[in-house]
Amino acid sequence: MIFKNNIAFAKEQDNNDKLKSYRSRFYLPQHNNKEVVYFTGNSLGLQPKTTSSYIQQELNDWAKFGVEGHFLAKNAWLPYHEFLTEKMAKLVGALPNETVMMNQLTVNLHLLMVSFYRPTKQRYKILCEAKAFPSDQYALQSQIKFHGYDVKDALIEIEPREGEYSIRHEDIYSAIEKNKDSLALIMIGGVNYFTGQVFDMKAITEAGHKAGAIVGFDLAHAAGNLKLNLHDWNVDFAAWCSYKYLNAGPGSVAGAFVHQKHHNNTELPLFAGWWGHDKSTRFLMDKTFVPIKTAERWQLSNAPVFSMAACRASLDIFDEVGMETLNEKSTVLTAYLEFVIEEISKQENNCLQIITPKENRGCQISFVANGYGKDLYNKLIENGVIPDWREPNVIRCAPVPLYNSFEDVFRFGEILKSLL
Repeated sequence: MIFKNNIAFAKEQDNNDKLKSYRSRFYLPQHNNKEVVYFTGNSLGLQPKTTSSYIQQELNDWAKFGVEGHFLAKNAWLPYHEFLTEKMAKLVGALPNETVMMNQLTVNLHLLMVSFYRPTKQRYKILCEAKAFPSDQYALQSQIKFHGYDVKDALIEIEPREGEYSIRHEDIYSAIEKNKDSLALIMIGGVNYFTGQVFDMKAITEAGHKAGAIVGFDLAHAAGNLKLNLHDWNVDFAAWCSYKYLNAGPGSVAGAFVHQKHHNNTELPLFAGWWGHDKSTRFLMDKTFVPIKTAERWQLSNAPVFSMAACRASLDIFDEVGMETLNEKSTVLTAYLEFVIEEISKQENNCLQIITPKENRGCQISFVANGYGKDLYNKLIENGVIPDWREPNVIRCAPVPLYNSFEDVFRFGEILKSLL
């Protein structure tokens, strides 16, 4: 497609967009009585207009039934997490028995590493990307310390080469090969939050397994953004939040994946809770833990129903659209944003440097505005654009295909140009 940085082109693309009606199904924040250009779905997705009715249903049943809502509610609370399982599994390319919604993202990573980071005297190292999301870094470091190892020795961080922002995949594979005899776990973000780089999860999993390591991913910036195939890629475990691309609301319930090849291994150590106990005998209240032979084994407590109701509202939209269709629009919309930024940069002495790779990305463009700093970000906010700022000097923009338009991209470009 030949892009043009003008309003006529943007409107034409929006008119031809088969997903254009979905924008009206979300609440768009307002600025001076006009919809903002909301490019922060990679931090907090917008609220679907159906969310309140999903939550209200559970509030009504709580008022009507009290504790009996666990059985008598329209959507019985006792198995409420199961209402989300199939659609979430489809969204991440997993089997339903490999997927469960529970807890929060970092909680899930810790719970999964209890089972899958089992260091020995010979194999104790963890490989991750440098400048991973800080919560991942803290989790990995604390797991290493918990097991009595030295972080400086046990944590292998793969960095971009000097003068580059993206990590070369050959450097990841080289590090895996170099440490193959001491590597216990590979735990990488499927998408790097800072640059927007997408990692080849299939190839990394294959290389990790060849080296004898367990492979897991933080999919916070991948779930709802990319077409994933966790089961077919043979990933051991993964976790993700639901409040970014999945539009389930601030701090909403997170997801976890455990490949079915691990389900029958009842010897796997884990931190147990009663919701991971065999459902048929859970309410006999026996003191002996009998694990469910699915990903549900890693559950601790019963479902946070209100949070899950919000997640369910969004999942119903995703299931209606499908990730393949979303990715089709996302690819073109993100490329258009890249084009607009590059066109403006040419007119302004090449002051804008895009650091997101062209080939390996989802719906995010990160760029540095050389010589401008955070003041530019603040002025964008003042002018009705909501991007995201990351220290020391990066502005992140995520044109989300469910509710962002080509006209959003054009408007962003016009405002950006006026501020440079």
